[in-house]
Order: sequence, then structure tokens, then C-alpha cells
Amino acid sequence: MRKRTLGKNGPEVSEIGLGLMGMSAFYGDRDNTEESVATIHRALELGVNFLDTAELYGPYTNEELLGQAIKGKRDGIFIATKFGVMWGPEGAVIDGRPETVFKSAEGSLKRLGIETIDLYYQHRMDPKVPIEDTIGAMSELVKQGKVRFLGISEAEPALIERAHRTHPITAVQTEYSLWTRDVETNGVLETTRRLGIGFVPYSPLGRGFLTGAIKSPDDFEEGDFRRFNPRFMGENFQKNLDIVKKVEQLAKDKGISPSQLALAWVLAKGEELVPIPGTKRRKYLEENVKSVEVNLSPAEVSEIDSIFPPDSAAGERY
Repeated sequence: MRKRTLGKNGPEVSEIGLGLMGMSAFYGDRDNTEESVATIHRALELGVNFLDTAELYGPYTNEELLGQAIKGKRDGIFIATKFGVMWGPEGAVIDGRPETVFKSAEGSLKRLGIETIDLYYQHRMDPKVPIEDTIGAMSELVKQGKVRFLGISEAEPALIERAHRTHPITAVQTEYSLWTRDVETNGVLETTRRLGIGFVPYSPLGRGFLTGAIKSPDDFEEGDFRRFNPRFMGENFQKNLDIVKKVEQLAKDKGISPSQLALAWVLAKGEELVPIPGTKRRKYLEENVKSVEVNLSPAEVSEIDSIFPPDSAAGERY
């Protein structure tokens, strides 16, 4: 597994990472701890050392799962986790207060069973708390040795700039895939490149849609949040399924899977991008990892860009 550098002066991590969210949250059945742990172990065997979790996932149980999986295996593993979002009776509660930063970090360290978090993200931006206050508290964790690098997730360009002025930001995490290309047009990708910040695309397989495995809304398990996501409902589903059929044909022409084509496209968009496709099964992990062997020429990338312009997906992301 080749390595990529997160940001201009950041750490080296595996060319692709592994998103762990689906092992504990949002995607239906989450009871197969044995297979999830085996998937994490297989990722490490394949050289995937960039593992992404959050206190929100579960909540808390995803960090506990990762802690269980890496017990006695800490060396060489790069762990990213996040704080600042929890579910309340009326939906997501975003909290970027300094006291929450410190409390959340202590909880994550305990659940993960580690002494230092490699990359600590603010999961969502809190409009009630100046970003300088939140990042300032996070920087204290760096001084204390409890965190190595700082990141933010789903932030607009102005906030990225303000955060980076407060303390160097190593990575920005935002959704990015063939059918979610907002960061190309809203200034986020341009900002991270200009500032020398690494970019971590989450859901690079379009929440699983670009794999070609989802043919009907009935394919989703009970409790899967995608059942209520605008892109997977009504007429939007069929319109987006037509996009997937194009992905499948392009992949077939190249002799690879739709997942591998979608991931290879993300990897080809820049050396500073480190996607974190998520899966809870070894067979899909192995398929995803092989995407690093797929070489897309500039002409092929341009062709794919033209087939899937930034506004091609039907429906809002959330």
C-alpha cells in the first residue's frame, strides 16, 4: 500500500483509509462485531492504517469497537476520531464549546484505549461558538500530548481559513464522490489546496450507491437512514440509478468493479486526497483496496467528469 501525505507538512497515511461508521451506526444491521473486527484486522494486513471513527457513531460504541480491534496493535495505526455532534430528541445537537472539546477527548481516549489521538476533528461547525474558541481548545490538547493533528469536517471556506489561522489544520473531511462534487464549486477544495491542508473524502462510494449493489429502496435494511435520504427516495432514486448504470458500464469497459472505478476517480483528483470508503465486510474491503492499482489517464478522468458533472445527482445530500 502506497502512502500519501495529509497536507503540506502532515503525516503519511495509507493511500486510502477505512471509514468505520457503518459498523455501528446509520446503515441498518450492526450486530456482527466479529466480522467488523476481522475487517479492521484485514485492513491492517493490507496496509490500510488510516482508521476513521467518531463519538457520534453508536454513539460511542464505534470507538469502543475500534479500541477492541487494535488492542495490542497500536504501532503504525493512524486513528482519526471526531467530537461535537450528538443526537437529541429533536435531531442533531452541535456543540463546539471548549469544555465539550476537553470532555469529549477524554472520553474518546478511554474508549479507544490509547494515549494520543492522531487526528482530532470537529465533526460539524457550531454557529454559536466562534471557531477560534473551539480550535483554541483543541490546540491545548496538542500541547498536552493528547492529540497530534487537528481537523475539521464539513466546513465552508471562510471557517477553514479562520481555523487554520488559529492552529494549523492538517485535514478537512467532507463528502466527495462522483455524485457529490460540491467541493469543486463551493471553494472548499480550492481553499484546502491553497492552504496546504489535506482533504479526506468521506462516502466516496456515494453512501454505497455507486457500488451498483443497490437496485431498489427495498434493498435497505430496517433502520438504514438512507431510506429517508432525499437521493434515495421517489423519482430521485431512479434518476440516480441511471447514473450508476453509467458507472457500471465504464467499469465493465475497463475490467474493474463500479466501486473500484469510483474510488480510482477520487484518487486521481489529487495526491492530497485520501478517501475513506466504509465497509463492515472483508470482501468489500479487499475490493476497495484494489482500487489503488487502477490507473486512470487524464483523458479518462476528463471523460468521467463530463459524464458526471457536479450537479448530476438528483436530490439533496441530507
